[in-house]
Amino acid sequence: MTGTPRRHTYPGKRTTMISPAVPLTRRMSRLLITAVLVLAGGGCAGRAADPSAGGEVTSITALDYYTDSTEHAQWSRRLDDCGRTAGVTVRHRSVPLPSVVPTVLRQGAARTLPDLLMLDNPDVQQIAATGALTPLDRYGIDTGGFFPGITAAGSYRGTVYGLAPTVSTTALFYNKDMLREAGVAVPRTWDELRTAAARLTRPGRYGMAVSANATAEGTWQLLPFLWSNGADERRLDSPQAAQALQFWADLVRSRSMSRSVLNWTQADVHDQFVAGRAAMMVNGPWRIAAMNRTEKLHWGVVPVPVRTAGQTLVTPLGGEMWTVPRSGSPARQKKAARVLACLTDDAHMLALARQNFTVPARTRVADRYAAQVPSMAAFVHSARAARSRTGRLGVRWPRAATGIYTAIQSALTGEETPREALRQGQRIATAP
Repeated sequence: MTGTPRRHTYPGKRTTMISPAVPLTRRMSRLLITAVLVLAGGGCAGRAADPSAGGEVTSITALDYYTDSTEHAQWSRRLDDCGRTAGVTVRHRSVPLPSVVPTVLRQGAARTLPDLLMLDNPDVQQIAATGALTPLDRYGIDTGGFFPGITAAGSYRGTVYGLAPTVSTTALFYNKDMLREAGVAVPRTWDELRTAAARLTRPGRYGMAVSANATAEGTWQLLPFLWSNGADERRLDSPQAAQALQFWADLVRSRSMSRSVLNWTQADVHDQFVAGRAAMMVNGPWRIAAMNRTEKLHWGVVPVPVRTAGQTLVTPLGGEMWTVPRSGSPARQKKAARVLACLTDDAHMLALARQNFTVPARTRVADRYAAQVPSMAAFVHSARAARSRTGRLGVRWPRAATGIYTAIQSALTGEETPREALRQGQRIATAP
């Protein structure tokens, strides 16, 4: 996210997705993580708090960022179940997403890193680069059959350090009643989307809604348009990138999309849609549970339209990765790896997907799930070619994300043309 980004507002964490509220800048975080975690990774052998140092491992620790009481309890049950499979008790703790990096820094300095660590998927490479994580092939964990974007997100320099049980991405939701009343077909291309949005717009209602705010959520939502059109975050000032941003700017200029999208989160976009103030929206599957509870809302969902028929849709990959940090105890690491393997087996993937409206990370499980839950078929389709945000730039991705959402703001406010805005975005992305 994200797009990340708590789960319900950013995709990087299924959601978001990337957390705009993180109190440290990304640059400072990278410097501190490198300075502290490498030291911790190299010196954890003296971990004084390891109760299993002289005997059998009976418990391990896990850290995630699901602080909501219901979600925390759900993950506790999953961890308890997989802990029993591994023969350990899992002591589960959650901290807010913005606190994950500072918490891990403190634990690294104190040589008390958790045995299992959940990370937003764009952060895995950054943390792996410090030496704080252990390669999963060391434990014989099966990394086969996953969507390519998932193993890419969990890898650093060709080695897998993290895996996700389920993932998320974006799609186009539409109000069936509004499209039928307007005689509008479900759009599949940008031209069709532009036409549909114009015909669906009327007093009190916009045809289209996105999150275009000045955070990584804005970046997350533009990526399907940018990537599917052949643009690349390594060159934000390309003609293909300008076409994608121009498409959004045109929707705002024609009043088919509210200028307020510049401030909307993905949660705001959802609220506009369910209230009938937007006929279509780009959003993630984490919104489905709430929409299913909304009376008289008849909605459908399809993959995000591409510029021209035949283009391959490429969407960003959201979701959490479970990793095994260097705790200083090989025995504890092995137990943690067994729990991670359990969390990412087919049965747990399917159970988590059904519970949370996410996409199972293995293709064979996802295909079965799409047949069982038709509302998730568009997301399963999109996950096939979904791309890790760090897939091209690795640890340099956050700068590109900033460059993209800065360009969005400039272009949609009319301060600069999309091409000019993206030139400035490229300068931000490549600044030393």
